[in-house]
Amino acid sequence: MRIGPAGFERPVVRIDQDTYIDVSDLVEDYNETFFAAGGPRLLNHTVADRLADGAVHRFAGERIGAPISRPHQILGVGANYRTPGVGASVPTDPLVFSKAPNSLCGPYDPVLMPRNSAHTDWEVELGAVIGTRSHYLADDAAATAAIAGYVLVNDITERAFQKERGGQWLKGKSAPTFNPCGPWLATPDAVGDTAQLRLWLEHNGTRRQDGTTADMLFSVARIIRHLSQFMVLEPGDLINTGTLFGAGKDLDPPGYLSPGDTLTCGADGLGRQHQVVMAAP
Repeated sequence: MRIGPAGFERPVVRIDQDTYIDVSDLVEDYNETFFAAGGPRLLNHTVADRLADGAVHRFAGERIGAPISRPHQILGVGANYRTPGVGASVPTDPLVFSKAPNSLCGPYDPVLMPRNSAHTDWEVELGAVIGTRSHYLADDAAATAAIAGYVLVNDITERAFQKERGGQWLKGKSAPTFNPCGPWLATPDAVGDTAQLRLWLEHNGTRRQDGTTADMLFSVARIIRHLSQFMVLEPGDLINTGTLFGAGKDLDPPGYLSPGDTLTCGADGLGRQHQVVMAAP
């Protein structure tokens, strides 16, 4: 995890919901350098020693930031889940888009609706963080080995910008605060089988999304392997792997965010988020 004011977060390791180990004296940040050097494995002995020595801190209301610092890139996958009641044919390739890296924010930071927005929407997703520089991965096993860990993300999207402003999804995906992430990064051994993770999201207290990654059209490994054929994935890069049915655009009639709304979402083993929606200043 990373805790502290925005722009001044320090790296820690979560022990449980109440306590953590501070590793900011050893790690500058959870960034590309950290992940390239071996990432979370570097901290195993340190955490064990400090836990044994009683060097444990209690969470005391500090802001929780995204568990990774600003990544080299954020990539996303669209239309990656089967729609309930509709047989979905699997396309040949995933639908891929990018998000501005500075759309990343903490899991409890407010979501800021951009100026002139009309259809700002939610998308709870499983995120994967790359651990090793990856290009032309040969198979799914190599792609899985390249993953440093998993995070909970909310892929906030302004649909009007996405669909009605020249067809460039980047425009609807990249506003500040449009990628809440965290509260923690869990290593693959802690998460287990990512093919059966439950994801859910509530809008103003009403459950809108609730399902599992079993409905993915493309697995996490398949997505990463595919991306590596077209670009270099750098340590610390974030991959958003798609969302369940139940985003605002899926409602009848469609429903979108307004200032004062709340979003709460969660995933098995990855914690939960809560955001209040505000108009951008």
